[in-house]
Amino acid sequence: MTKKRLLATLLLAGTFAAHAQNAERYPERPVTLIVPTAPAGGTDTIARLFADALGKAMKQSFVVDNRPGANGILGTETAARAAPDGYRLLFTYAATMAINPSLYKKLPYDPLKDFAPIAQIGRGGNLLMVRKDLPVNTVKEFVAYVKARPDNLSYCSWGAGSGGHLAMESLKKQAGLVMTHVPYKGTAPCVQDLLGSQVDAAFADISSTVEIARSGRVKVLAYGGAGRMPMLPDVPTMTEAGYPFSNYSWYGLFAPAKTPPAIVKRLNEAVNQALKDPAVVQRMRELNFTDLPVETPEQFAATIRQDLNDWGSLVKAVGLSLD
Repeated sequence: MTKKRLLATLLLAGTFAAHAQNAERYPERPVTLIVPTAPAGGTDTIARLFADALGKAMKQSFVVDNRPGANGILGTETAARAAPDGYRLLFTYAATMAINPSLYKKLPYDPLKDFAPIAQIGRGGNLLMVRKDLPVNTVKEFVAYVKARPDNLSYCSWGAGSGGHLAMESLKKQAGLVMTHVPYKGTAPCVQDLLGSQVDAAFADISSTVEIARSGRVKVLAYGGAGRMPMLPDVPTMTEAGYPFSNYSWYGLFAPAKTPPAIVKRLNEAVNQALKDPAVVQRMRELNFTDLPVETPEQFAATIRQDLNDWGSLVKAVGLSLD
């Protein structure tokens, strides 16, 4: 071995050793979870649950930093540009990673190149809800009602190109409906306007709407997941209602690319530990997440690649594109 190669080998070994030592001590100061949504919505609710769980598991503070706007792009870009040291992470929802790349012509981040997947957190679909006084009780009745009133009804979502937006666009395309889309910066204001009858319908994420659905203040027509929900067993799936749609959404934790693998591994272990904590599991069940996969970072990365393909096909099918 030449002196040059020997020196390079020693430097590489020293780098690995330094990373290993940093990982053993990590985290030595508070960790920020960048959440690209407004407070009080589903992503924020789950993020705060896991901030608390990770803080207990790793004996350090995990703090939520809400950065809403542009369908999650603003906060996600901020996280992508953070130092790869494990102290600024991204807690986000599936659309930012699996939908936005197909939806936007120019995206200031690449989900595969700019991030290191850490762990998937929960998996589920969206609820199709309508205002309480709308005279329909099934998806077929809703379709007939909208068809008889083209462009007279509105629906909201938590942003243009969001999962809720795409779910309704899929139904519109299948059923030949014409409705007005009203985008919001989060699920909470969308649902509040649905409760107040300012809008007529919405596909909303289950984590922040199950209690509202159970209260009877809105009518729940269908669920966009693959199977019925234990929390709302009488609510049919969209497929059962005659309009197939089963693209799952999820939450996930990410680090900026080039974050030391040892830190990613430690965080993954802490998340999976939390997913086995009875108190965390109970809270996730209360938010109607019955599917809580425990995965490695590599398995989560494979899920992202598959979802990029699946959601991309849907974006193309409904002909949606944003600047």
